[in-house]
Amino acid sequence: MTAARLVLAIAGASLLVLAGCGGWRDKPPHLMNLRSSTNGPDEFSIVPPKPLEMPEDLAALPEPTPGGENLTDPRPKDDAVLALGGTPRTASESVPAADGALLSHAARNGIAADIRPTLAAEDVDHRRKNNGRLLERLFGTNVYFRAYRKQALDQQLELERWRAAGAGTPSAPPRQLGER
Repeated sequence: MTAARLVLAIAGASLLVLAGCGGWRDKPPHLMNLRSSTNGPDEFSIVPPKPLEMPEDLAALPEPTPGGENLTDPRPKDDAVLALGGTPRTASESVPAADGALLSHAARNGIAADIRPTLAAEDVDHRRKNNGRLLERLFGTNVYFRAYRKQALDQQLELERWRAAGAGTPSAPPRQLGER
């Protein structure tokens, strides 16, 4: 009776291992899911409008156009450009002259038009090479952080390195009492 149970246990374990190995090379490794899989609202796509303000001169307001932009419409890309010290551009103009030096420095090694698909393919290849252990593949667990562990930056060591070099770190928490 015990020999039959042992044979059944080995056969069951073998089936689980074979089932876990089937087809995993065909699918790209999955990243963390940042998209909602439900039919409800996506909380990351909701951007509150800007507050209403009374302009100093009502005659300076643009003519309203159906389907056009409103002054209180959220413009997160423009807000990010402003936060980084740039000048947001309108749809009809090219890069502002004040941002020309920044653009030429960013493009000094060339600009690849297909950068997103290239990076996605390189990422899939890297994660396939670091695809996790057998049970992680079998149960489909996320191995993203372990795959990129060697490329991770230690925030605290980097903060101390910049502070030791004399750089200002206004967005970092202040040192605790007793720290160097």
